[in-house]
Amino acid sequence: MVEAVTNWAGNVTFGARRVLRPESVDELRRLVAAGTRLRVLGSGHSFNPIADTDGDLISLDALPPVVAIDHERATVTVSGGVRYGKLALRLHESGYALPNLASLPHISVAGAVATATHGSGVDNRGLASAVSALSLVRASGDVEVVARGGETFEGSVVSLGALGVVADLTLDLVPAFDVAQVVYDDLPGDVLAANVDEILASAYSVSLFTDWSGAPEAAPPRVNQVWRKFRVTDGVTAPRRWFGAVRADGPRHPLAGMPARNCTEQDGVPGPWYARLPHFRLEFTPSAGDELQSEYFVARADAVAALSAVGAVRDAVAQALQISEIRTVAADEAWLSPAYRRDCVALHFTWVGDEARVRPAIDALEAALSPLRARPHWGKLFHRDPRGDYPRLADAAELARTVDPDGVFRNTFIDSFL
Repeated sequence: MVEAVTNWAGNVTFGARRVLRPESVDELRRLVAAGTRLRVLGSGHSFNPIADTDGDLISLDALPPVVAIDHERATVTVSGGVRYGKLALRLHESGYALPNLASLPHISVAGAVATATHGSGVDNRGLASAVSALSLVRASGDVEVVARGGETFEGSVVSLGALGVVADLTLDLVPAFDVAQVVYDDLPGDVLAANVDEILASAYSVSLFTDWSGAPEAAPPRVNQVWRKFRVTDGVTAPRRWFGAVRADGPRHPLAGMPARNCTEQDGVPGPWYARLPHFRLEFTPSAGDELQSEYFVARADAVAALSAVGAVRDAVAQALQISEIRTVAADEAWLSPAYRRDCVALHFTWVGDEARVRPAIDALEAALSPLRARPHWGKLFHRDPRGDYPRLADAAELARTVDPDGVFRNTFIDSFL
């Protein structure tokens, strides 16, 4: 067993025999062909054993960091170990952008795509939707390119690592753009319930942060902070008062008492897309997080019902909660995406770093959201079996059996669902 190899949060200690770090695609192919049980270790920002294995872990960090821009097609091809922060800087220098980014820019592109990680915005799809092709190293060591339009493409992009090792991905690009970010304090819960669609669609990207306090049981919560991110060219104004909330008088961190200097610039100051769409600055590099996370996706049409459902178990949730974020994700076609053919509201929960306290909170939360067919984020903590809530999961399982009949890329987590 590899000693002291854990995920970012420290709640998963990997049971791998060793960690392999190939320095070229050829070496990666040889290692995969010689392996009998393999999983890929990304940036370690998953909170469950999705990357664990009793075989070998493969880290792609030592691969040459390829970032190859195709100006004619407006695409970029990146190697499997590249992280969003470094990719974004390179793209911006060349006049390009990605449509969206996750709240933390330090995660790997391949890992984020494989687990359907996302940003926010009613018209913005998850990060995997930017992928137009990917090169997968199969269990044989052969490289297969899977491209958009192919029969298995939508089953291969969000793959949970079950189909092979991603050697590189090609992403669609858009012209670089500037964003201004404005934060509001104290949005009343009844106002949110009455205007939820308008509030969530009020900017290019919107995030609501709440601790689920200050409202009756089974009622939408008071929102501590609303983070509104505008494309500068949209010409949107940000008045001092907005839906009963008040524009912040200084920079904010989602967690009270935490230093706002770690967060991207606010107060309406325009800046490049990569320095505003994430919540946290690229130069702020978290080494470990004393937290656990869960996230559930419900249909956007059920937003108020979902808020009320969580409100009904707010006491159970609050006993283990640091902060909760509410945001939107547009529908996509990836088989294992939580937003598969369904515009979603995503309910994110940042818990304390104590699994014993978190476990009953998750159980109560999942029971409350179950009638709404809530789909969990694959890279975060969940207890309820989600198989009935993912319409194409059986197809994804069949694809995994077809391309990896010997189960080289499987582990206990994958066996549970695929």
